Amino acid sequence: MNRLLRVVTLRVGIAAIILCFSVSRLHAQTPATPPPEHESAKASDHKDAKETKDAKDTKEDEEDKDDPFAPEPAPALPPGMTGSDANDPRAKLAPGLYDAGETSMGIKHLLLFKKPEAFQLGVTDPDDPKVQKVIGQLGMRRAAKLPKPTQLVVAQLAFANSDLAFQGNHLFQGNFYGMNIYDISNPANATLLTSMVCPGGQGDVSVYKNLMFMSVEMPNGRLDCGVEGFPPGPPPTPEEEKEKKRRPPAAQKERFRGVRIFDISDIKNPKQVAAVQTCRGSHTHTLVDDPNDKENVYIYVSGTSFVRQAEELAGCSDEKPDKDPNTALFRIEVIKVPVAAPQDAKVVASPRLFVDPRTGALNGLNNGGSHGKGKGKPEDTNQCHDITVYSAIGLAAGACSGNGILLDIKDPVRPKRVDAVNDPNYSYWHSASFNNDGSKVVFTDEWGGGLGARCRQNDPNKWGADAIFRLKDEKLNFAGYYKLPAAQSDSENCVAHNGSLIPVPGRDIEVQAWYQGGVSVVDFTDPEHPFEIAYFDRGPIDPKLLVLGGEWSAYWYNGYIYGSEIARGLDVFELTASKFLTQNEIDAAKTVRVSELNVQDQKKIEWPTQLVVAKAYVDQLSRSQALAPGQISALQKAIQGAENSHMNKNKVEKLNRMAESLEKSAATARTVADSTRLHALADILKHPSA
Repeated sequence: MNRLLRVVTLRVGIAAIILCFSVSRLHAQTPATPPPEHESAKASDHKDAKETKDAKDTKEDEEDKDDPFAPEPAPALPPGMTGSDANDPRAKLAPGLYDAGETSMGIKHLLLFKKPEAFQLGVTDPDDPKVQKVIGQLGMRRAAKLPKPTQLVVAQLAFANSDLAFQGNHLFQGNFYGMNIYDISNPANATLLTSMVCPGGQGDVSVYKNLMFMSVEMPNGRLDCGVEGFPPGPPPTPEEEKEKKRRPPAAQKERFRGVRIFDISDIKNPKQVAAVQTCRGSHTHTLVDDPNDKENVYIYVSGTSFVRQAEELAGCSDEKPDKDPNTALFRIEVIKVPVAAPQDAKVVASPRLFVDPRTGALNGLNNGGSHGKGKGKPEDTNQCHDITVYSAIGLAAGACSGNGILLDIKDPVRPKRVDAVNDPNYSYWHSASFNNDGSKVVFTDEWGGGLGARCRQNDPNKWGADAIFRLKDEKLNFAGYYKLPAAQSDSENCVAHNGSLIPVPGRDIEVQAWYQGGVSVVDFTDPEHPFEIAYFDRGPIDPKLLVLGGEWSAYWYNGYIYGSEIARGLDVFELTASKFLTQNEIDAAKTVRVSELNVQDQKKIEWPTQLVVAKAYVDQLSRSQALAPGQISALQKAIQGAENSHMNKNKVEKLNRMAESLEKSAATARTVADSTRLHALADILKHPSA
């Protein structure tokens, strides 16, 4: 949820300052005309993009609202656009924090583990002194101008849950105030092992062997994980107020913004062993495990917030490239971490991912988005929000504010951009996922920045959605969109957010979080026609106030789906059979077990040659009618016979003989997906295991 900050800046120009001074991430524009149907193009072709309608004489109504979190109805749909379904069961669920209405399809909700007390504001009275104390620690100088109820909401944001990582039977949940570690050996009865208070937002975590990494971006982060923050700076001058200038907080030698490194050998007592400072802090980070380097692990740091002063960290500059070629903008940081000596971790490179190869200009990419509030021409892309690496294929996909980019990461210290796309229907490129064979990339658009209600009946279903691209020969080509189909209310923050693959063999399936839109499971095997196959949703936290909540991340890990619920805690789900997904397919997915999961460090999925995986393929071939009913029945009978006989030699030999005819059928299959399934099924039947 990167831009919890950006959206509110769009709406009021304050919350960004509150949460991490990330006003530099404003890239939405007001179009002169409604955006056309999808026009994906290489970023270099947009260098001379037309300026949008001049809005100098139009004061943004929302900038002057007393309450930036008050729900606002969606405007009329632009011509040619369609919106969300207001008749869906999810559209009108009862509100509440822990007693909201719930509905689901194809998903069973097993557990909601409420946030530990240390990670809750703990007060509901806006006049409570704790509210002002928390806001002061965040460095907010305009607090007095916000209504009291809104100040309460802002204070609650300092305790928001964020991203997840997994290792063995442990789940690591980040939080703006620190992190929590759960024992998930019994997912339906998860228990809390460790709570570590360490403010600094947004607290995204990843794990590698005995090390845990945490992103820190906000100005209240301290080297010692202290909770006292720093004194707020002086109030803005009349000139700053008039010109909406944002002054960074006063330099502090104890401030920390970057990546913390902890030794988690003692899982109940994490010990900070290093803290690597960066100029823009770390909004997110990506763990990069180089298969050719077992001595080190690498961290790609995506900083999206303001650049700190050189007085606080030497070498930092927020100048434009033409004024300072060493500017901290237009780059990421690469941290090298010696696994045996993590205390020696340091920044070893600052790749310029957005450079124009023809001219050498650092600001070589433009934002292709054309919807949202704002004015002026598209701004240059100067940061990545999230980068997903897929080392098995030597590529990474970067969601970089105004663009989706493709990187060659064969040398992890020197990633090189090999392609870039933009999209007139995208506002802010937020995250990315590859499918397992690396032939597709799903990018998300965080339109509204995480605090916006962007799934209402009149919100276009191409805005705040997923854009699915085919990937071939290191080139991205647009295929289709997917957006949560159910309408949400005006008080529910909802937009595309973090998800992961579900390892169903023979299909490309992703589970994805949509904030207060809940959890949606989508099949994108046919990228031009993705469709929803399962979901879970709750009603809004508050029917009258847009309070940040909902699922930040929804990830599959060793048979279960885990959701990081921003306001409520930790959700645990299990898939159930439906017309879209058979029990055999679910059981086949559960055969895939991993010892560690950092979703942005994507690993290739390998399925065992178990007969349950073969049964999943047979179900899919039956669904697509790739084989005649008689062939399907014969396969099902032969597989069942082998299982019942405990892999009797004669029964197994019968399976072996069936493989040859499947290979022949694969050659004439109507679709690539069915051909792939037939080959995979034949391979299992040649060498089956129980």
